[in-house]
Amino acid sequence: MPRRTRAEMIEATRAKLVAAARQAFGEQGYANTSMDDFTAAAGLTRGALYHHFGDKRGLLAAVVEQIDEETDARLQAVSNASPDAWEGFRNRCRAYLQMAQEPEMRRIVLQDARAVLGGASPVSQQFCVTSMTELLDTLMRKQAIRQADPQALARLIYGALAEGAFWVAESEDDGDGERLDRALQALDTLLDALATG
Repeated sequence: MPRRTRAEMIEATRAKLVAAARQAFGEQGYANTSMDDFTAAAGLTRGALYHHFGDKRGLLAAVVEQIDEETDARLQAVSNASPDAWEGFRNRCRAYLQMAQEPEMRRIVLQDARAVLGGASPVSQQFCVTSMTELLDTLMRKQAIRQADPQALARLIYGALAEGAFWVAESEDDGDGERLDRALQALDTLLDALATG
């Protein structure tokens, strides 16, 4: 078996730490886990964690980044499965609010990351705003929605979705999904005001 390169070993170590931390944060929450919990689970030392992520907070940021990438891919699949660009945009927005009820999204991204990292990271926020700006610009060129500054509109919609997702995620005891239903209805009202048809 060929020996792994240094870069491959570094990536493997990082991946082990992220996977172990993701599981621990998802099951116990950020505050209730210790660095020993996930270093032991990964078969590594605290030194490896410090070397690759700086501290527990840096590891949380890496976990959130991984979940953000997966979320974006899932949302893109929702858009792609829609009959047209406008429905794709609407369905994508609705899917994001629905994801707020998923345990891992709720606990790690919407609760712990907001408390520990100060909300969405600037990098992921900028990516989302840029992506949404492009979608809105396309919809305006197709005259599917009213004309406005695409970047300003993207920031407003992104802000509404992020706050809506935080609000839905806070309702852990909402077993019947009543808060999500209210958020989806409000989102439809907001988006209907944009549509030209």
